[in-house]
Amino acid sequence: MTADISPGWRASSRSSGNGECVEVAEIPSAIGVRDSKNPRLPYLRVAAPAFRRLISQVKAGRHDLA
Repeated sequence: MTADISPGWRASSRSSGNGECVEVAEIPSAIGVRDSKNPRLPYLRVAAPAFRRLISQVKAGRHDLA
């Protein structure tokens, strides 16, 4: 993450609020995904279309995401 990018990280609305969840943020041309327990560690950068496909498949109950 570069110094001039300050994404607004948020947890899922289904998160239990115990601080142990995955957080996401919109970053230029992608979606950032990080572990809320370790926010200072590097985050995963996923292209926005790929992230939308993943979320769609998860919501549909797909378990064969290979």
